[in-house]
Amino acid sequence: MEARSAHATPAWDRLASRARWSPHPPFRSYAARLVTTSSIAPSFRRRSRAGLLAVLALAALAAGCRTTDTNFVWVDRFPEPPAEAAYSIVPGDVLNVRVYNQDGMSAKVKVRQDGMISLPFLNDLEAAGDTPAALAQRIQARLKDFLANPVVTVSLDEARPLEVSVVGEVLRPGLYRLEPGAGVLTALAAASGFSTFADRDRIFVVRNGMTRVRFTYAALSQVREKAARFRLHPGDVVIVE
Repeated sequence: MEARSAHATPAWDRLASRARWSPHPPFRSYAARLVTTSSIAPSFRRRSRAGLLAVLALAALAAGCRTTDTNFVWVDRFPEPPAEAAYSIVPGDVLNVRVYNQDGMSAKVKVRQDGMISLPFLNDLEAAGDTPAALAQRIQARLKDFLANPVVTVSLDEARPLEVSVVGEVLRPGLYRLEPGAGVLTALAAASGFSTFADRDRIFVVRNGMTRVRFTYAALSQVREKAARFRLHPGDVVIVE
């Protein structure tokens, strides 16, 4: 049976017991030495116990944060957004606006971050959220103040680039521009893969600053898994813990 210090308290016993069964060898061995050694002066044991209490408290807090981390949704349970029947214009898109037989009223414009575009004669016009066809009809209606029968077409010349941030335990954290439709593996490859300390079971995508979607590398590697079919959106943040 283990020898126990006469100065041990119930609280100390509980913490020491937890430390001996801790998955962290440094804490376990340190606690075992303090509890079983009787040749050390009582004053030193008291100071050592106080130090261990602080270490164990921090270790328990860290372990608790990790094991109770439920602020995420597994990718298999993440609801996929419904497929859109038509493309909706977003900030960053480049549009080609053509007015038939009116080169001076035609323009190639980029949708600003406020969702607006600037056109000859019409100045600022809201474009984000509309389909190209709906925007063409609105421009056509506005141009009737200048033309009898304007004919307007709007086409997507260049889609907003897919830019995502990759941070955490990767070799090259940073902001990366990817091809539209890219997945998590593509983002990880752009960041040169995992670092030595990466946990391949704790990969997250943060969307809109709110939703955390969790992945494992094993699931990402399976072509038929939902994780492999997951598509990144502009502004997503990929985190490897």
